[in-house]
Amino acid sequence: MRQETRGNLPSELGGFIGRGAELDALGRLLGSSRLVTVTGVGGVGKSRLVVAAARAAAEQDGGAPQERYCDGVWLAELAAVRDPALLEIALSEALGLTDHTTRPPRTVLAEHLAGRRLLLVLDGFEQVVDETAELVRELLRRSPGLRVLAAGRRPLALDGELAFPLAPLDAEGSLALITARASAADPAFRVTVADRAALVELCARLDGIPLALELAAARLRALSPAQVLARLEDRFALLTGGVRGVLPRHRTLRTAIGWSHELCTPAERLLWARLSVFAGQFDLDAAEYVCAGPDLPVDSVLDLVGELLAQSLLVREECPTGIRYRMLETVRAYGAGWLESTGDTGRLRRRHRDWYMGLATWCETDWFSPRQEVVAALVEAELPNLRLALECCLDEPEEAHLGQYLAGTLWFYWAGCGRLTEGRHWLDRSLEGRGGTAEAYEPSRLKALWVLGYVCALQGDAVAATSALYECRDGAARSGNALAAAYAVHRLGCLALVSDDMERAGELLGSALERYRDVGELNSNVLMCQVELGMALAFQGEPAGALSLCEEVREICEERGERWTKAYALYVLAYAALDAGATREARRLLTECVEINHAFHDLVGLVLALELLALVTVAEGDAAEAAVLQGAAEPLWEGVGLRLFGSGYFNAPRLMCQERAGEVLGAERYAAYAADGRELSREALVGRALDGPAGEAGSGRESGKPAAPRRGRRVSTSL
Repeated sequence: MRQETRGNLPSELGGFIGRGAELDALGRLLGSSRLVTVTGVGGVGKSRLVVAAARAAAEQDGGAPQERYCDGVWLAELAAVRDPALLEIALSEALGLTDHTTRPPRTVLAEHLAGRRLLLVLDGFEQVVDETAELVRELLRRSPGLRVLAAGRRPLALDGELAFPLAPLDAEGSLALITARASAADPAFRVTVADRAALVELCARLDGIPLALELAAARLRALSPAQVLARLEDRFALLTGGVRGVLPRHRTLRTAIGWSHELCTPAERLLWARLSVFAGQFDLDAAEYVCAGPDLPVDSVLDLVGELLAQSLLVREECPTGIRYRMLETVRAYGAGWLESTGDTGRLRRRHRDWYMGLATWCETDWFSPRQEVVAALVEAELPNLRLALECCLDEPEEAHLGQYLAGTLWFYWAGCGRLTEGRHWLDRSLEGRGGTAEAYEPSRLKALWVLGYVCALQGDAVAATSALYECRDGAARSGNALAAAYAVHRLGCLALVSDDMERAGELLGSALERYRDVGELNSNVLMCQVELGMALAFQGEPAGALSLCEEVREICEERGERWTKAYALYVLAYAALDAGATREARRLLTECVEINHAFHDLVGLVLALELLALVTVAEGDAAEAAVLQGAAEPLWEGVGLRLFGSGYFNAPRLMCQERAGEVLGAERYAAYAADGRELSREALVGRALDGPAGEAGSGRESGKPAAPRRGRRVSTSL
């Protein structure tokens, strides 16, 4: 049975006013077309309408619409995507896909969507409209169960597309909206008989454009409706040379924004312009660093942000990382134009870049601490701005070394949080021009090389990994960079490990640990090297050495509050516990391992832990539950690619579980239980793994020692 409809739609925070007829019409269009695009001028409410329509589609009870979107309703916000190469990555993000392979992101998307029935909502694609149209055409062609609801200023111009031009609000809806927003800003606001006529005229003059109405509503805290109308009339007359009548709607919005701009103080206007350099959300610390200066004191920024919020020029959002702010794209574009006219765009972009380089540096240091999960959430929230900073570095060839530094510094995010594809994109770009070849910049280049080698090894691209790591090793030898040499040797050992060359892996990883100790390096990478050496020993049938190494790692991780590396140490300890017949201990260790890997979106660690947990489960006597867990793990391999690069050692638990559970259940029942597992969402699978066995067969009692993989055991990876 399929799971409930899933997706990532945001909750509705404010009332949706005056669009009932449009919602109904849009729902009918979605029933007759696989591609519907809501079009209209900026500020007319396209984004809110498509999200509301998508939510309505997702929440219908029973019937064809619910079945049509049984695989979810997913929103992809593309306004911050400026590099077309990141379009497919952004869509994969929105769909919750994690891919550790070298497959093109477009292929991953197409394969994921091919057999699914879902609604994909695309918003803010104007900056990559041609690339979006091409991608949507291909996805619709290859995915018969896919429907797309888009929002943009113009259609995608594809065959079969139904355009839905969104008109401004009618008089009644306009009045309801401006009244609601004014009351929200000032609870004492009331519409009197005398005010009503001025409000009706104000709504008419603003052509019923929601954003313009909300900007005007913000002014009703300080001015009467008649005063707002009079001042706005002056602004219209200035723009049109006194010609009255209905204005083109794009001019109406620009007039409303321009009028809001004029009513701002000089300091507010300056902050508005400077905030336009941010992509997506930002916090107060970033705003203060990037925007402050002799003409805008840092201690004034908070108050000015408050004023821009009060005027609906900024949006305040509560996020897991704290209070953050966002500027609507139309308002941001106006500020960007103003900043460009002052000739200050380049300087502000560099200040923005410097802030995010500093943030990345701090996050890398803080990754080895109890704040590890906070760091992961922070980098996730700041990804649009980090992308913008990387673009700024790489736009200028003479500053490519800064791009190498930034892309290398984010290694913990690329490798630890399931972002290998994007990490490789930026690392390749930073290294392709060989910019910044001066000796002073060599450490940044060497770091980018070993991080690239690490990413490629995890992707299973041994050729690219070897090339990058050898180049790093040789460059480190020439420049006398002992730290870079240690990292190169370490990652070559990691590559040998996943390639099943355990003897070479042991030699290289042991050498790397000695090198790390010689230079005094201790962080998550060093501990991971120790865990990987423990894996090599465990796979070769030397559990005592593996236990010693990984117990030490666990102690250091608990002392430092580090969890990501700890999860891999727990995996090795669980492997050894299972080998010794201690299934209860193995389950306890793996439960914590699954929880950590899921929190960090580490797909490799998660699937390894789940498959070892399945083997524990069959050893406990619950073959049916083991088959469910194995079946549920199979779709995760789609994101990892070839099952751990064809490694017989890493794949042994899966194949052994399949064999043992199949013997108990028989081929037909095993296949049925595994099929049930494949229908579980990742969240449901993790929840099931964390809940533990439910029946007596899975009570966790110690059982006979299972046949865990032994020294030198090689198994076929074919199912």
